Amino acid sequence: MADKNEKICIIGGGPAGLSAGMYLEKKGYENYTILERNDHVGGKCNSPHYNGRRYEMGAIMGVPSYYAVHDVEEFCGITHDGPQLNRNYKDRNGNVIEPFEPKKNIMKIPRLLKMKNQVKKFGELLETKYKGYDINGHRGVSEGRYDGYAVTPERARVTGENPNLKDLALPFNKFCEMNGVELVQDIWIGPFTAFGYGYFDEIPAAYVLKYLDFQTTMNFVKCNLWTWKEGTQWIWEQLNDHLKNHARLSSDISKVERKDGKVYVTVNGQVEEYDKIIVTSPLQFIPDYFDATAEEKELFSKIDYERYDVLAVETKPEDHPDISYYVFDNMTPERYGHLMVYYRRWRDTKDQVITTYALRNHQNKKEIAYEDCKKTVLEDLKTMKNPASAVVNENSWYYFPHVDSETYASGWYEKVEGMQGTNGTYYAGEVMAFGDMDETAEYSRELVERFF
Repeated sequence: MADKNEKICIIGGGPAGLSAGMYLEKKGYENYTILERNDHVGGKCNSPHYNGRRYEMGAIMGVPSYYAVHDVEEFCGITHDGPQLNRNYKDRNGNVIEPFEPKKNIMKIPRLLKMKNQVKKFGELLETKYKGYDINGHRGVSEGRYDGYAVTPERARVTGENPNLKDLALPFNKFCEMNGVELVQDIWIGPFTAFGYGYFDEIPAAYVLKYLDFQTTMNFVKCNLWTWKEGTQWIWEQLNDHLKNHARLSSDISKVERKDGKVYVTVNGQVEEYDKIIVTSPLQFIPDYFDATAEEKELFSKIDYERYDVLAVETKPEDHPDISYYVFDNMTPERYGHLMVYYRRWRDTKDQVITTYALRNHQNKKEIAYEDCKKTVLEDLKTMKNPASAVVNENSWYYFPHVDSETYASGWYEKVEGMQGTNGTYYAGEVMAFGDMDETAEYSRELVERFF
């Protein structure tokens, strides 16, 4: 029988941590504390103000299959009420192109038809050969099994054996080649690489497909998207306001010690005692302040992340883009460090910022310095004929923590999942599922269902 009065510490006030609080509360646990290092909640859902409106420096949008985010909306009595999004495309020289329109690409009609057929084939393969591929989290995948909750509103618990799932450890480009669907990468790359999640020659297919399962990708293709007028950060601000225990902001955790069946957390110089702890902040940094075990140190040292840079820039009214633009030419490893997408959130005015996005690292390449990448992006905006007149805000995120193909195939996730609950410690957050707000929130829901 679960003890609903036990004291639970949650580290992190982003989507994962706040969702953990919500799902615990729904199950009758009210003795939880959420500790957030920053002076605000939301994590990489970051929506600053500018000229009376909010813009996005992190997460931008959702889709109808974001069921955990919808749980939050229902809990708070809010809905997705933001501007409708659309996009167009440019080549690296700033020319507007329509890469998926046959009438505008006569010479590419055979390729476009082949791509269409491969997308259909891919959808069928995912439902049959790779049954279970879209279950939240990665538990069992490297062993050829699935165990989790279906991506449906009901989120029924499903388990099963499927040896083909081991293929998901391959880099996504190899996975596609193996299945004869290389051209689907033309569709998947927009909402993946442009959104900062790395390149298809380095990232295991499991990550790509946990995030961009078939229904989610088709929603992106059709621009069937959710946004929030006050930004994605507002979702989590609202959740924090509706929780019985608000996140404690500006909480500097210097030490976590687990002994005698308790967890002792030193916060702003004061020691606090808990029964259990849920870590939703980056697991890579656990050895820096935890009494980490040898196994924790070994496993979490394998985590890598993306260096994903965002600029918010002003333009002169005559230089403001008419729409958001994707630059597919710049989404290849050869062009890392270049502008991949720039985003116009507000279509009814030109007194708002646009935001730019670039990746400056690749698994097999030298990391580009931040200032060099920034300079390249600003030059690219000139090439796009939308030069910046000023930089209003900038950030380089610790983005999309993940492990490489070899580590994934060796059972990294099974080992970490096997440690859940040891020393009163539970692991959640981005790396346990995927680095978007819905996957992290959904993993917190699953964690609470499994262990509390």
